[in-house]
Amino acid sequence: MTKPTLLDPASCTCANLRMAARTVTQAYDEALRPYGLKTTQFTLLATLSECGDLPLTKLAQALGLDRTTLTRNLKPLIAKAWIADSRDEDHRVRLIGLTPAGKRMLGLALPLWRAAQSGLAENLGSKRWSRLLGDLSKTRAAAQGR
Repeated sequence: MTKPTLLDPASCTCANLRMAARTVTQAYDEALRPYGLKTTQFTLLATLSECGDLPLTKLAQALGLDRTTLTRNLKPLIAKAWIADSRDEDHRVRLIGLTPAGKRMLGLALPLWRAAQSGLAENLGSKRWSRLLGDLSKTRAAAQGR
């Protein structure tokens, strides 16, 4: 077996990260399926629970999303009344916040998410899982040129 080279698609960092992300996302989506939640939706609810109401731009930054993608991801959550979209005092800033129904949904889904999280951490082993989180953080920073 030969070692992959930089020009070998199998050694492409982006392709490998995207493939891993899709696989992990599918596992979390399956865990959250009983409540009709996708991982992306759970992450939005959890972020708003931790941070409180946020301007759309700050929420997009916190999630590493562009505003257009975030707006598209918010629509089903607004339709289900899990999050509220309001205006700031000066009416130029959109504030996104968790509703009581959203808090209840997050509370219901949290044990399922924790089970998925624990299962992945267990399968990786605690040292590898911890290293992975650190490596992903460093990878994001390197891709941003920091």
